Amino acid sequence: MTDAARSLASTTAPSGHSNAARPARLVPSARSAWHWSWLAPLLLFAAVMAGTAIGETAIPLDTILKVLANHLGDATFAVDRIDAGIVWEYRLSRAILAACCGTGLALAGVVLQALLRNPLADPFLMGISAGASTGAVSVAILGIGAGTLTLSLGAFAGAGLAFGLVVVLAHTAGSGTGGGRATQAAGAIILAGIAGSQLFNALTALIIAKSASAEQARGIMFWLMGNLSGVRWDDVALALPAALAGLAICLWYRRALDAFTFGADSAASLGIPVRRVRGVLIAAMALVTAAMVSMVGAIGFVGLVIPHAMRFLVGSRHTRLVPASALAGAIFLIGADVLSRILVAGQVLPIGVVTALIGAPAFALILIRGARTR
Repeated sequence: MTDAARSLASTTAPSGHSNAARPARLVPSARSAWHWSWLAPLLLFAAVMAGTAIGETAIPLDTILKVLANHLGDATFAVDRIDAGIVWEYRLSRAILAACCGTGLALAGVVLQALLRNPLADPFLMGISAGASTGAVSVAILGIGAGTLTLSLGAFAGAGLAFGLVVVLAHTAGSGTGGGRATQAAGAIILAGIAGSQLFNALTALIIAKSASAEQARGIMFWLMGNLSGVRWDDVALALPAALAGLAICLWYRRALDAFTFGADSAASLGIPVRRVRGVLIAAMALVTAAMVSMVGAIGFVGLVIPHAMRFLVGSRHTRLVPASALAGAIFLIGADVLSRILVAGQVLPIGVVTALIGAPAFALILIRGARTR
């Protein structure tokens, strides 16, 4: 057994065994780690209510609760029709979709950073965002699909095509397990993702420059930077199962993710089927990311910053890191969406702009703190 594998075994040893391999300051006790768990539903509910209440026109909390009671139950509270329409048709669905996207992107970041052992890995490393952009542009500008494909379906198809290209390229470059080949496979995936991203970004730019009118180019560029303005309940019906499925898969493979943080070779020495587990996790996160990007466009820094921030708070064990990142990603993106609506009076900013303005300084602080504590 390798030294990394012994270290992993020590982190999962019962109380009284050696835990020297993990820094005590980063890994709270199991008991303290669950103290916050009962707060998670309350925090998420509060964030969704805040995302529904705050906007160009403030909506009182009691009005929101009455609207929910009217739609979800048999209540007949008297509510202004305009307020009811804002709450149910616009803001509530938008807040829930923001939570789903934040959860999905944060989980994808957790998985990719563990599997690839790269702290800069995020959901868009696989070229999914670039492929989704090309698919959306092809539908909106070139008319591919002859009117049968929506912008979201075109983006999803493009994301799937990009992911398939990255997988084929990485496999051709030499994927495998054991004997150092697993490390080579992770490097091949990263390089293939970079190549795929550059290719599809170039295709998107070419289509816009050659075929788009000024108005089309403006609309597409706004969507590419992240846009929740057109969200409806049909989108929530797709995003919510995708986010929950991604969370369930990550929790199911949480111990395998712990093993991967010590390297694929160490994971193989512990009996984990590296190729199969890696394939399942990467494919699942690619599909989750593709679903989110196809609805809201490219939103950066969520999958990059949130996992790092949560490691400082709950440690690196995925039993805690996965649910904490899911919750933090949901709350972060709801907050970013609220800011996108109120920062500039009478105008809604692309949500990707807000996440970048918050995420870039936050990631810089995480890097500086990490360098000082090493």
